[in-house]
Amino acid sequence: MSQITTHILDTSKGQPAKGITITLQQKNGTRWEKLGQGITDDDGRIGDLLAEEKVLPAGLYRMIFETGPYFAKQKTKTFYPEVTILFETFDSKHYHVPLLLNPFGYSTYRGS
Repeated sequence: MSQITTHILDTSKGQPAKGITITLQQKNGTRWEKLGQGITDDDGRIGDLLAEEKVLPAGLYRMIFETGPYFAKQKTKTFYPEVTILFETFDSKHYHVPLLLNPFGYSTYRGS
């Protein structure tokens, strides 16, 4: 399993959000560097944003969730066509960053 994982639950449907592209980036000075990218599976998860053996240093990271195409495919208007979650790691432990999503709101937390 990747050191950083995620999943998305569409709370308006009570189901996983399939087919959303997510990009993982690392802050390097004043720039953001892409570390990985993937598309959520049938369970709304991406388990391999990073290679399994890749260990990241403590630092600032962000995930960019391209939610607009997901809602457009459902012919649903959304207030948030993109969601960016900025987070900081403190060690080499596993970090799970879930997104609870609906067309007009979202929330996140540090999962396990």
